[in-house]
Amino acid sequence: MTSDTPTTPQEPAPEPRPGPDSGADRGVSRKTLLRAAVAAGATVPLLATGGIALARDAARSSTGRTLTPTPYCDDGDDLTPDQMEGPYFKPNSPLRTNLVTSGTPGTPLTVGGYVFGRNCVPLSGVLLDFWQADAAGAYDMAGYTFRGHQFSDSTGAFSLRTIVPGLYPGRTRHIHVKVQAPGEPVLTTQLYFPGEPRNSTDMIFDPALLMNVRGAGSGKEATFDFVLNVDGDTGPTNPPTDPPTDPPGGTWTSGRAYTAGDRVTYGGRSYRCLQAHTSMSGWEPPNVPALWRPES
Repeated sequence: MTSDTPTTPQEPAPEPRPGPDSGADRGVSRKTLLRAAVAAGATVPLLATGGIALARDAARSSTGRTLTPTPYCDDGDDLTPDQMEGPYFKPNSPLRTNLVTSGTPGTPLTVGGYVFGRNCVPLSGVLLDFWQADAAGAYDMAGYTFRGHQFSDSTGAFSLRTIVPGLYPGRTRHIHVKVQAPGEPVLTTQLYFPGEPRNSTDMIFDPALLMNVRGAGSGKEATFDFVLNVDGDTGPTNPPTDPPTDPPGGTWTSGRAYTAGDRVTYGGRSYRCLQAHTSMSGWEPPNVPALWRPES
């Protein structure tokens, strides 16, 4: 598999954005935090100060100054801003939450969070299609390395395993994503890392799109909550249409004991069990060919 290493990104530079410390005096109200906590449910960890861990904390720079926080589910005016797609998007990415394979170089990174509607309702079945550069700053244009899509779960949560993307000329460190609620328009945007020197010189950078990032052993953990310009409801009634992939479904379930020869469906395909095991999240049939063999 080959990669095309970008030299001069074909991304037109818009008007300069505020620097990474802009909005330093912008506060995060307790009302906003509590509304987000209620929307996300009791599983959201609370800090001793009454704030909400990670995604609902204000990001901080290396100097300790408060940065513009991740957009919160608020009064309808804190929608996640859009950004340009850039020249390296490819449609029809694989359905997967893990973009890392054995031996992949780079600093491990887990990105997680929630997708909310403007009325503070978590959105399930939302398509999130991620793509990024590898550790050397190259995008894979021949295949689908560091490309993949997934759907938010019943609580509106998503989680992505990847690496910290490398740098290439003209840009700061970033991850691309398309987000689409069922039957709604696609939001195309980018996620950024706090404390990056190039944040202040990248003309596309937007501090409202900063993730909250912390160290986690030899890797990093990041969080970001998307707020889409749609009203939440009880769940999806129509599958997303762009990219053209239906939400995963079928007879496979997590926490069930399967024996060799069992047959299930998942994501519109049939699979036969190769080894007895108890299923768990992350072991969906497409992700574990040692356990499941496709039959259709």
